[in-house]
Amino acid sequence: MKTANSALPPLLRGTFRRRPYGRVCEQKVGIVGAGNSAHALACYLVRAGRDVHLYARRAQQVEHLLSRPVLRATGKLEGSFSLAGVCTDAAFLARNCSTLFVCTTANAYPDVVAQLAPHLRSDHHLILFSGKLCGSLEVQRGLERAGCAGVTVVETDALFACRLQSDHSIWVRGFKGWNLFSAPRRRQTLQVSALVKSFFPGLQPADNLIQRGLTDFGALAHALTVLVNLNAVDRQQPFLFYVDGFTEKTVVLLEQLEREYRALAEAYGTQLLEARLLLKRYYGCDTDSLLGAMRSVPNYRDSLAPNSLQTRYLTEDVACTLVPAQQLARRAGLETPVLDSVISLTSVLHGQNYAVSGRSLEKLGWADLSRQAILDWVNW
Repeated sequence: MKTANSALPPLLRGTFRRRPYGRVCEQKVGIVGAGNSAHALACYLVRAGRDVHLYARRAQQVEHLLSRPVLRATGKLEGSFSLAGVCTDAAFLARNCSTLFVCTTANAYPDVVAQLAPHLRSDHHLILFSGKLCGSLEVQRGLERAGCAGVTVVETDALFACRLQSDHSIWVRGFKGWNLFSAPRRRQTLQVSALVKSFFPGLQPADNLIQRGLTDFGALAHALTVLVNLNAVDRQQPFLFYVDGFTEKTVVLLEQLEREYRALAEAYGTQLLEARLLLKRYYGCDTDSLLGAMRSVPNYRDSLAPNSLQTRYLTEDVACTLVPAQQLARRAGLETPVLDSVISLTSVLHGQNYAVSGRSLEKLGWADLSRQAILDWVNW
């Protein structure tokens, strides 16, 4: 069963046509990953008329789909959706699909690059869901180091609020009503714009890669919210993550972190929406204050806090957004006291130096570039 296209928000609503693209049919798309976003995206793309191949890096993730490759969605997206294929063979995936969506956590990108690079061609396109800060550049650099140049890499944010259920169905609580996309450089973003919009008509090109990466409410709020409530998280005391995560007094920490994000964006030639207005565009909410916005987002009323400090809200968001943000800020001569504290506390909690293990400017190929040189690079 496939529900009407008109039920989707404008960002996801469009007309899809079969037409040749490169050496394989554009109608065939691959999804790398088997988690929440991968399942929701697969259902959306099948519903849109695409032939979807789901690729898992570990066979046990898709054992339940091997005999009957059908996904079931509930909530905002209802129905059963038949996949064109399910595989653990990267060569097969690349041979059959020219557009590949990467729906893993951002800190898994090096592993994804290692698996895909031997099989990619210059006519392949990778779309990252979601890249965090400069994810598309990290992947592009990794492919180049693996001898696989010329592959187009573009990133956006995860567009679905969703959770896998115990019966393997995907509960889609909501869709983001607005978002940005970007390739590493501005000219690449414009070149790939038509392809991205063929999947998501309402997505808009970012000013540059840094604006795209900082326009991510999760990357702003996740890590700090966990740390403010770390005793409750560690004791596995359930609470609503966004609704109850801050009080009228403690929300000043999040407001200060937002100011640091906004100053960083301005240093690199762009601006960010205020977080309360971003949530309004995402899902709809009150906008009198940031705390009021978080407490009134419909999708957040069911969002429970993680039950472990080993959560991607720390491991992914700190390593893949806060670390490069901190280093970009230093290159611009900016102070970021709250951001620095989040990185330091998480490093102590996890017993590792995220400033070293995270997505550094050295890994992005920007170690020797000034702020102006980085700005010129992304805007070219």
